[in-house]
Formats: sequence, structure tokens, C-alpha cells
Amino acid sequence: MSRPMPSSEQLPYALYRAEQVRELDRCAIEDHGIAGAELMERAGRAAYRLLRRRWPQAEGLAVLCGGGNNGGDGYVVARLALADGLRVRLLQLGDHERLHGAALEQAAAFRRAGGESEPLRVPPPRADLIVDALLGTGLERPVEGLWAQAIEAVNAQRAPVLAVDIPSGLHADTGQVLGTAIRADATISFIGLKRGMFTGQGPDCCGEVFFDALRVPAVIYGREILSARRLTWERLGEALPRRRRGAHKGDFGHVLVIGGAPGYTGAARLAGEGALRAGSGLVSVATHPDHAAVLNLGRPEMMVRGIASAQDLRPLLERADVIAIGPGLGRGDWGRGLFEAVRALAPPLVVDADALGFLADSGARREDWVLTPHPGEAARLLGTEVASVEADRFAAVQAIQRRFGGVAVLKGAGTLIAGPSQRPIGVCHGGNPGMASGGMGDVLTGVIAALIAQGLAPEEAAEAGVCLHAAAGDAVAESGGERGMLASDLVEQIRAINQGRSRR
Repeated sequence: MSRPMPSSEQLPYALYRAEQVRELDRCAIEDHGIAGAELMERAGRAAYRLLRRRWPQAEGLAVLCGGGNNGGDGYVVARLALADGLRVRLLQLGDHERLHGAALEQAAAFRRAGGESEPLRVPPPRADLIVDALLGTGLERPVEGLWAQAIEAVNAQRAPVLAVDIPSGLHADTGQVLGTAIRADATISFIGLKRGMFTGQGPDCCGEVFFDALRVPAVIYGREILSARRLTWERLGEALPRRRRGAHKGDFGHVLVIGGAPGYTGAARLAGEGALRAGSGLVSVATHPDHAAVLNLGRPEMMVRGIASAQDLRPLLERADVIAIGPGLGRGDWGRGLFEAVRALAPPLVVDADALGFLADSGARREDWVLTPHPGEAARLLGTEVASVEADRFAAVQAIQRRFGGVAVLKGAGTLIAGPSQRPIGVCHGGNPGMASGGMGDVLTGVIAALIAQGLAPEEAAEAGVCLHAAAGDAVAESGGERGMLASDLVEQIRAINQGRSRR
């Protein structure tokens, strides 16, 4: 079963680290006099309201509680379900005697209401719905033993799962699964959204994301600087102004795509088509002479030139406003020569695919280029392993940006964008697993280049381009499903989605 990216409906754009949310929680309690038990009550009620709205037919619940505050939220859910006449099995994992503070108060309230808890055994009993309140945001080491067995048993069941605050086993800051993690159908998060829910393995574990601020005073949010920002095309699409009726093609820039070694013509063509559909006024493709005559068959709007060597590039470079290099470039001498010819030129660059390999070898640095690696390419740029990149995608994208300058775009579920500005890292909230197919990155390269050509700064173009690309993928999935999605399917959707509105 495919799992969607978290829902964007009514979610805040601010993303935080777990430590920051704990500080917001502390501020609400100590500085604004909201009792911890009251916050826990609000959290449990919010989770229960969502539960009843999303699964109205559920009659029997299995509520899995750990020994911390996350477990306290679960006790509130169980008490409210009991009061509504639902069948409730509250399954405790960990030492119940270690409950303290607000969690202990809520456990006592559950028992006063007639509820009983029992030790969690594996597998847990069958239920219409499972509520995961085992582990919260403080998890820092891999889940082991009975905890891991319980999580795996939950994932093996067919009952839907609601995760309270965060799926157990998911690292709140990085989106990494610590050994094993709950794969929830929905997650409700409180006070502040945790950044790890939106990238890496976070989206797959969280399912659809919901949020409740628990009515904490708005003033407390001024105490913490955002750790990251949730980005959507609905918001970033405002960056492109409406076109004047007297505009001409020269007003929207000239993108030069460099790539397409023998056997890889499709990559260069997809990048060129992505640039055209994203609104570039002119698109040229510099490609290998072996296939230059046929590359634009079916897309005559692209101007194609066969390039035998870097010397042949000069006339094209003089006319280009933006250069996109890498799609299908190859790792041979032909591609290396073209990369070396353009990396120090004045026009902004979008660097992707094979060109990123040459960049890793050269160690060059620029402040006006956009680098678009997937995790494997990011590992090469950083001289590390893919597992290291995926263990902390936020740290990896920042390291790439610091080392090579410009804007770094780390692709994948929850693509990350880090630029030279002081803005927190952007996290794309869009896209779907159907986009895991060849050519998707080539289209993205063309889209970002086209937005730069139309006047957006590289960082702004990267953020908007990633979200436009994701929105096109989601539109394709909605109309025809995820399986069998092609990069060229996105090209046709980009035009429909990319209708910029006037700035207000």
C-alpha cells in the first residue's frame, strides 16, 4: 500500500527540532501557568477527536502506552474512548511504576473511570484501531528488545494506526528510523511540528499528518528560531508574476542545457522540455553530435546543437542566461571537457547528475549555482556513504552548501533546500513514490533553470522549482496512479500548474 506525503491541510509552515518543542512546552507550563496535566489532557482530546472523525466505525481500540508523557497522552485517549462506550484495551510497555508527574495523574484518572491496564504482549490483541503512544520525541538510540518486537507486531497487523505526536521509533530531528518504527496511517503532532516527520523515512512512517497547538499562547513561539520551513507550491507559486500582454520571449530568459552523451539523449531532452514547460522563453540543448539531428524530433521548440568539444560551446554560451549541465552528460572525456568549460562562467548554473561527479573531483565553489544531488551523489560530494547522508539529511544538505557554495538541493522524500541566505532549510511538502523513476531529476533541473531565467534568485528558484515539480507529480498520481508514472508525464502537468499569479 502506498503512503501519501503528510497532508498540508491547515498545517503550520514552521518546523522545529524536538528540543525546541520541549522548550515551548516548558514555557507554556512555567511561564504561562498551564499545568502539565492540562496540556496532556488537551493533547489526548485532540488525538481522540481526530480518531473519531477519521475512523468513525471503530468500536474497539488497542492503546499502546509507554512510560513517559507520550504514554500519558495515550491514557487520556483511552479514558475518553471508555466514556464513549468503545471497547478499550490499554497495553502498557515499560515499568508502570516509573510513571510520574502528569502521566501518572492521567493514568490514575483512567483507572478512576473504570479502565484497566495490562502488560503489552506480542503480538498485541486484534482491534479496529491501534493508538501508538509508546515512545515520544526524546528517542536517541535504536529501539531494541520487547519494544522493537511490539512495533514490528503492530506493523504486521492490518488495523490502521494513529500515532500520537510522532510514530514510535522515528527520530524527530532527522527522519531516520532508529532500528524500527511504527508505520502509522495518521499522526497528530502537538505544539510544534517536528522536522523529521517531513523528510527521509518520516513521511512513510507518519502517513497523513495533523496538528494541534493545544491552545498555548502564541507569544511562546517567539522564543525559538525555526529549525526548518515546510514548503508548498500553493505558497511558492506566488513568486512568479503574471505576464504582461506585451511580453516577448526574450523577457523570460534563455536556458542552455548541456548533456546527452551517446546513449543518454533522453536526459537532455527531458531537461529541455522541463525548462520549456516551466516558462523559459528560449531553450537550447548542446549535445553530442551523434544524435543532435534527432534529439528534438517531436519537440521542435528546442534548439539543438551538436557539440564535439568545449570549443564548439562558445556561441551558445554567449547567448545563454542560465546553464543547466549534467543530464546524460556521461563520465567520459567529452562530458568532463564541457563541465570544465562552463564551471567558471558568468551565467548561473544548475548542476545535476554526471556533472556533480566532476564537481566532486574538482572541489570547485560558486555562490550562484544550484546543485541538485540525490543521496548517492550527495555522498560522493561529501566523501561519505549513502547511509551517512540518509542518517541526517539536514546535516548533509548544510554540509554540501557550506563546502560548494550556492544552493544545495538534496532530493528524495521530503527534498531539502539549503541556500546562502539566513532562511532555515526548506523542506518540500509534496511528491509521491511514483516519482521514483528515471528522468525525474532531469525534468527538475530544467524547471529550476527556467525559473532562474525568468528572474528568480537561485535559492528562490530552487525552492519554487522543487515544489512545482512535486505538485506536478502529485497531479499525475491523482489522475492516473503512482505505478508506471513517467518523467514525461510531469512535463505535461507542469504547464497546467505553473500559472504564476501577480504579486500582491
